[in-house]
Amino acid sequence: MADGVVEKHQLAGLDERARGFNRLVELERREGSYRASLRYETAIVVSEDVETKAAALHELIGRLQANGYTQLRSRLSFNGAHYLGSQEPWIEYPDPERKPPPSSGLFGWVRRWLGIP
Repeated sequence: MADGVVEKHQLAGLDERARGFNRLVELERREGSYRASLRYETAIVVSEDVETKAAALHELIGRLQANGYTQLRSRLSFNGAHYLGSQEPWIEYPDPERKPPPSSGLFGWVRRWLGIP
Protein backbone atom coordinates (compact mmCIF):
# COMPACT_ATOMS: atom_id res chain seq x y z
CA MET A 1 0.00 0.00 0.00
CA ALA A 2 1.34 3.44 -0.94
CA ASP A 3 2.07 6.09 1.66
CA GLY A 4 -0.20 9.16 1.88
CA VAL A 5 -3.75 9.99 2.97
CA VAL A 6 -5.83 6.79 3.06
CA GLU A 7 -9.00 7.99 4.80
CA LYS A 8 -10.73 11.20 5.83
CA HIS A 9 -13.17 11.32 8.73
CA GLN A 10 -15.61 14.07 9.63
CA LEU A 11 -15.09 15.00 13.30
CA ALA A 12 -17.69 17.01 15.19
CA GLY A 13 -18.05 18.12 18.80
CA LEU A 14 -17.39 20.99 21.17
CA ASP A 15 -13.98 22.62 21.52
CA GLU A 16 -12.35 23.65 24.81
CA ARG A 17 -14.48 26.82 24.84
CA ALA A 18 -17.72 24.84 24.28
CA ARG A 19 -18.05 26.05 20.67
CA GLY A 20 -19.38 23.59 18.11
CA PHE A 21 -17.01 22.51 15.35
CA ASN A 22 -16.96 20.14 12.38
CA ARG A 23 -13.64 19.41 10.61
CA LEU A 24 -11.93 16.74 8.53
CA VAL A 25 -9.39 14.41 10.13
CA GLU A 26 -6.86 12.97 7.69
CA LEU A 27 -5.49 9.48 8.29
CA GLU A 28 -2.22 8.98 6.50
CA ARG A 29 -0.03 5.95 6.07
CA ARG A 30 3.65 6.59 6.74
CA GLU A 31 6.26 3.85 6.44
CA GLY A 32 4.01 1.06 7.68
CA SER A 33 2.23 3.02 10.40
CA TYR A 34 -0.74 5.40 10.54
CA ARG A 35 -1.10 8.95 11.80
CA ALA A 36 -4.23 11.09 12.26
CA SER A 37 -4.15 14.87 11.98
CA LEU A 38 -6.67 17.65 12.57
CA ARG A 39 -6.40 21.32 11.67
CA TYR A 40 -8.66 23.56 13.74
CA GLU A 41 -8.25 27.33 13.77
CA THR A 42 -4.56 27.92 14.51
CA ALA A 43 -3.95 24.48 16.05
CA ILE A 44 -2.74 21.33 14.36
CA VAL A 45 -3.24 18.19 16.46
CA VAL A 46 -1.39 15.05 15.33
CA SER A 47 -1.50 11.55 16.78
CA GLU A 48 1.50 9.33 17.37
CA ASP A 49 2.43 6.86 14.63
CA VAL A 50 0.52 3.64 15.42
CA GLU A 51 -0.15 0.29 13.74
CA THR A 52 -3.81 0.72 12.73
CA LYS A 53 -6.08 3.44 11.37
CA ALA A 54 -8.53 2.96 14.25
CA ALA A 55 -5.75 3.34 16.83
CA ALA A 56 -4.55 6.57 15.18
CA LEU A 57 -8.05 8.05 15.29
CA HIS A 58 -8.57 6.98 18.94
CA GLU A 59 -5.20 8.44 19.92
CA LEU A 60 -6.13 11.77 18.31
CA ILE A 61 -9.53 11.74 20.08
CA GLY A 62 -7.75 11.13 23.41
CA ARG A 63 -5.48 14.13 22.83
CA LEU A 64 -8.44 16.35 22.04
CA GLN A 65 -10.36 15.17 25.10
CA ALA A 66 -7.30 15.81 27.28
CA ASN A 67 -7.39 19.42 26.01
CA GLY A 68 -11.06 19.90 26.95
CA TYR A 69 -12.85 18.87 23.75
CA THR A 70 -16.17 17.11 24.45
CA GLN A 71 -19.12 15.38 22.77
CA LEU A 72 -16.84 14.10 19.99
CA ARG A 73 -18.09 11.91 17.17
CA SER A 74 -16.65 10.90 13.81
CA ARG A 75 -17.81 9.49 10.50
CA LEU A 76 -15.79 8.07 7.60
CA SER A 77 -16.19 10.47 4.65
CA PHE A 78 -13.48 9.41 2.18
CA ASN A 79 -11.93 5.98 1.72
CA GLY A 80 -8.94 6.78 -0.45
CA ALA A 81 -10.36 8.98 -3.22
CA HIS A 82 -13.84 7.44 -2.93
CA TYR A 83 -16.36 9.88 -1.39
CA LEU A 84 -18.82 8.16 0.95
CA GLY A 85 -20.96 11.16 1.87
CA SER A 86 -23.24 10.32 4.78
CA GLN A 87 -23.39 6.57 4.09
CA GLU A 88 -21.32 5.66 7.13
CA PRO A 89 -22.72 5.92 10.68
CA TRP A 90 -21.45 8.38 13.28
CA ILE A 91 -19.20 6.89 15.97
CA GLU A 92 -19.60 8.53 19.39
CA TYR A 93 -16.65 8.92 21.80
CA PRO A 94 -17.80 9.18 25.43
CA ASP A 95 -16.31 12.04 27.39
CA PRO A 96 -13.80 10.94 30.04
CA GLU A 97 -14.82 11.17 33.69
CA ARG A 98 -13.81 14.51 35.16
CA LYS A 99 -13.41 15.25 38.85
CA PRO A 100 -15.54 18.15 40.02
CA PRO A 101 -13.54 21.21 41.07
CA PRO A 102 -12.94 21.43 44.82
CA SER A 103 -15.44 23.53 46.73
CA SER A 104 -14.10 26.86 47.82
CA GLY A 105 -14.98 29.26 50.58
CA LEU A 106 -16.30 28.44 54.02
CA PHE A 107 -18.74 25.80 52.75
CA GLY A 108 -15.93 23.98 50.93
CA TRP A 109 -13.67 24.14 53.98
CA VAL A 110 -16.42 22.63 56.19
CA ARG A 111 -17.08 19.84 53.65
CA ARG A 112 -13.36 18.98 53.48
CA TRP A 113 -13.04 19.13 57.29
CA LEU A 114 -15.98 16.72 57.65
CA GLY A 115 -14.56 14.48 54.93
CA ILE A 116 -17.52 14.96 52.60
CA PRO A 117 -16.45 14.80 48.94
